[in-house]
Amino acid sequence: MKKVRIILTAVFFLWIAAYFISFGFDDDSEIISNGIAIVPIKGVISPEDSNDILRGSGMGSDTIINNLKRAGDNDGIKAIVLEINSPGGTVVSSREVANYVKSLSGKKPVVAWIREMGASGAYWIASGADVIVADEMSITGSIGVLSSYLEFSGLLEKYGVRYERLVAGELKDVGSPYRDLSETEKRLMNVKLKKIQDLFVKDVAENRKLNEAQVNEIKSGFFYLGIEAKDLGLVDVLGGREEAIAKAKELAGIEDGKVVEYKTKKSILELIEKFTNKAFFNIGRGIGLSLFDNEIENRLEIMAL
Repeated sequence: MKKVRIILTAVFFLWIAAYFISFGFDDDSEIISNGIAIVPIKGVISPEDSNDILRGSGMGSDTIINNLKRAGDNDGIKAIVLEINSPGGTVVSSREVANYVKSLSGKKPVVAWIREMGASGAYWIASGADVIVADEMSITGSIGVLSSYLEFSGLLEKYGVRYERLVAGELKDVGSPYRDLSETEKRLMNVKLKKIQDLFVKDVAENRKLNEAQVNEIKSGFFYLGIEAKDLGLVDVLGGREEAIAKAKELAGIEDGKVVEYKTKKSILELIEKFTNKAFFNIGRGIGLSLFDNEIENRLEIMAL
């Protein structure tokens, strides 16, 4: 226990020191001209940044939009490259970013660079750019909407556990994992998903100026390789970072330009906070292992990913 107290005391003082030191740093001090801004869109897109142990890390729409705004407001930035490596995200968050990208049209050229994956909501965002560059083997498209959940009423029944349904409103518990969806409920959910998909497809079709045949092809929700997406009109140029930067310079009418990464920098306070979280996790893990050392070999850890 003495060792634990020493670790906790050290973490506490590090956290306090970082709190005051962090005020002395300014992330927006760079002065540039003829710059090309690289704005990353990585991981699952949601309302807030996330670093979930089970579901992985992702970026919040507020963070992405803030980075886009910083690049847009900087007179030294002549074009923006969206570095996309994302499977998509929540409908509202994806649409918020997509709308902001479109709002930059006519102000500064925007090039979307799909590195490995630009699917679903991430492609929605990319479609608002002036030009889309993608690797031949990248995953693009997947223009559809998904809603799913785990249903384990049968498992509960097997072990004699019963779900007592008490609701004020017949459809209040739609999607509860403790019971099956009725046919009426499935129909109602599909109607809502269809409305979202129609809006998604409409936006992409308008952004990319797709014809009816192309729209009918993409609304299946299937994904395409970059080389296939180009044939379908979903991608303009096959390539990577260099091609995306070159296209951005071409659209901006500049030959040379400094490439600037517009990503949210972690303050010392945030880094110490991350360290603190890991420290507490490892302390708890160590205590847990010491208490349950005899049982650990027989445990099966199940994780929902």
